[in-house]
Amino acid sequence: MMITTGTRDFWYATLALALGSFMIFANVHMTQPLLPQLAATFELTPLQASWSLTATLSMLGLSLLIYGPLSDAWGRKNLMSISLLGAVFTTLAISQVETYSSLLILRGLQGLFLGGLPAIAIAYMGDEFERHAVLVAVGLYISANSLGGVTGRLVSGFVGEHYDWQIVFLVLGSASFILVLLFIWLLPSSKHFQAQPLHPRSVVSDLKNHLRNPLLLTAYLIGGLNMLVFLTQYSYITFVLADAPYHLSTHALGMLFLTYLTGSLASAGSGRAALWLSQPLCMILGILLLITGSLFTLLAPLPMIVSGFLISSFGFFLTHSTLSSWVSQHALTARASASSLYLVFYYLGASLGSFYLEPFWQWAGWPGVVSASLLVFAITLSAAVWLSFRHNERVQKSFLANA
Repeated sequence: MMITTGTRDFWYATLALALGSFMIFANVHMTQPLLPQLAATFELTPLQASWSLTATLSMLGLSLLIYGPLSDAWGRKNLMSISLLGAVFTTLAISQVETYSSLLILRGLQGLFLGGLPAIAIAYMGDEFERHAVLVAVGLYISANSLGGVTGRLVSGFVGEHYDWQIVFLVLGSASFILVLLFIWLLPSSKHFQAQPLHPRSVVSDLKNHLRNPLLLTAYLIGGLNMLVFLTQYSYITFVLADAPYHLSTHALGMLFLTYLTGSLASAGSGRAALWLSQPLCMILGILLLITGSLFTLLAPLPMIVSGFLISSFGFFLTHSTLSSWVSQHALTARASASSLYLVFYYLGASLGSFYLEPFWQWAGWPGVVSASLLVFAITLSAAVWLSFRHNERVQKSFLANA
C-alpha cells in the first residue's frame, strides 16, 4: 500500500527527508560566513578562502551523476543513510585538522557524501508515496533545503564570532549526527522499491541526449551561469562588509543570509507566475531582478546593499524554480537524469564562480564583481529571450494544428 497524505508514515517519511535535507544544506554552506576568518587564520586571498565552499559544491555536483543509478540498483534508504553518516563524520573530522589543505581535502570528501540524499530523495518519494502525497512532501522537502542553508550560515556566523572555526565544525557536526539518527529512525524502509541492474551505457546515452536537446542545454546554461554569479556574490560581499567602513562581525555577516528567505517566497509562487506569464517570461523577469539587485549593491549605505540582495535572491530563485520545472517538462526521455544533469550544472556553476570573479575583484573590488556579474546576466537574459521565442513558436504551431 502506497503512503498517503496525513498518515503516520507520511509524516514520518516527510519529516525524515526534510531533516536530512536541512542537515545537508546547513553543512554545504556553513563556511560562507567564515571566509574572512579563514583568510585571516591561514593568510589566504578571498579566492583561496572560497575554495572551502568550492571543494564541497563541485564534488556534490559530480556525485549526483553517481548516486541515482546506484540507488536504482542498491536501494534508497540504506544508501541515503550511509551517505549522511559519511558527511557527519567528515564534518567532525574537519574540526580536528590544523592545515587548510587538510580542510579542503575533507570538504571535497564531504561533498561526495552530501550528494546522496538530494539525488535519491525524490526517487524514494516516487516509489513509496501516492501522487498527491508526493506533491505535498516535495514542497516541504524543498523548503527544508533553503531553511537548512540559512540556518547553517546563521549558526556558523554566531559560533564563529565567539570561537574559532574548528568549534563551528564541531558544533554543526554534533547537531548533524543527531539529525541523521532521527532520519534513520523516522524514515520507513522501502516497500515498493524494485532493483534495476546498472547499465552505464544507457545512463551515458541519456545524458548525451539531454545535452543535444537545445531547450534543455539552454536551461542548464542559464541555471549554471546564474548560480556561478549569485552564490559567489555572497562570498565576496562578506569581505566588503567585514572591512571599513562597515566592520561587521562574523555573526552579523551570517545574518546577511536571511536575505535568502525572499527566495523561498519566489519559489513558492513560481508555479502560479508561470501559468500567468509563461515560464520563459518568468526566467526573464527573474534575471532582470538579479540585474536590479546587483546594481543596488553598488550604493554605499548598508540598507541599500541588503535591499539589493533581497531583490537578487527573489529573482534568482524565481528563475531557478522555473528552470527546474522547464527541464522536467521538456525532457523527451529519462526525466530523472535530465533533472540531475540540471543540478550538476547548477552546483558546478556555484563551485566555479570564485575563479571567474576573482580577477574582477582584484581589478576593481566590489564594483568589479558587479560588472562581471552583469556580463553573465546579459548572457543568461539573452538565452532566456531565445527560449521565449522558441516557446511562442511552439504555442503558435500547437494553436494552428488544433484550429
